Amino acid sequence: MSIRIRWYGWLAGLTIAAGAAVAVQIRSRKTERENPPAGKFIKVEGIRMHYVERGRGPAVVLLHGNSSLGADFLISELVLVAEEKYRLIVFDRPGYGYSDRPRGADRTPERQAHLIHAALRRIGVREAVVLGHSWGALVAMAMALNYPRFVRGLVLEAGFLYPQRRVDLTVLSLAAAPGLGALMRHSVLPLLVRAAWPLVAALLFAPAPVPQRFWRFPCWMVLRPSQMRASAAELWLTGSAASRLSRRYSELGVPLVILAGRGDHIVDHEAHSGRLHAELPHSEYRALDGVGHMIHHSNPQEVLDVIEAVLRHGR
Repeated sequence: MSIRIRWYGWLAGLTIAAGAAVAVQIRSRKTERENPPAGKFIKVEGIRMHYVERGRGPAVVLLHGNSSLGADFLISELVLVAEEKYRLIVFDRPGYGYSDRPRGADRTPERQAHLIHAALRRIGVREAVVLGHSWGALVAMAMALNYPRFVRGLVLEAGFLYPQRRVDLTVLSLAAAPGLGALMRHSVLPLLVRAAWPLVAALLFAPAPVPQRFWRFPCWMVLRPSQMRASAAELWLTGSAASRLSRRYSELGVPLVILAGRGDHIVDHEAHSGRLHAELPHSEYRALDGVGHMIHHSNPQEVLDVIEAVLRHGR
């Protein structure tokens, strides 16, 4: 009897997983039809990257965080206002949205910075202000350190900048593992995250409210198994990448403004933004009360002011 019960249990589990996998595949294809590429493609060293350009003026490059894509910026009021003054270039970072996923070491911030810099040069950008949000701040830092003549100024928004032991990052990175990780991201994991999406959004914005515009974010685009793998693999690299880059922060010579929300529940603003400011006295640090992780949505004018401040102090 016990063997039969276990057999039925395994059969029920496999049936649920198979049903979930079919549902995820159908929903992933549907979200791609509903959200086709909004911009252009460029191939650099075999990696095809998707980017959107808006406006005219000094170039400003926007780099999104982990488990996100360029659409996060495109639906914000920041882009609506900034495109009147600047040439905005919003990338799906390698592995996200419609950009190809690099393999192995190619996922590091340094490699991503190299690919994005090469793409920008090919589309005629000779210098730019670079804004990096959350994990994207590591890529922005790598660009400024490796291509200082190209980066006119740097804006780090709610950046994850130093190695930090966090159980949640370790657990989330397991979705990149073969075997069980692959099974989870192709079946129940996207469905579970989608069910919890309102709570996830509230955590991203807290203590600020979630603006109505944010609900236009195509959450199923980031729940596709391929992107969940890219996000998890990037999280796995976080500690080593932050450790490696943070040893070079003292080399930074470009104008730098650090922007953080005091209420951020995703990244400890003092352990990252505050620490960087303490190490780089020439930087400007703005910590905002009543604001969480998504500053470009909650306080777009503040981000615009910071971009203008960097340009004033730039070359």
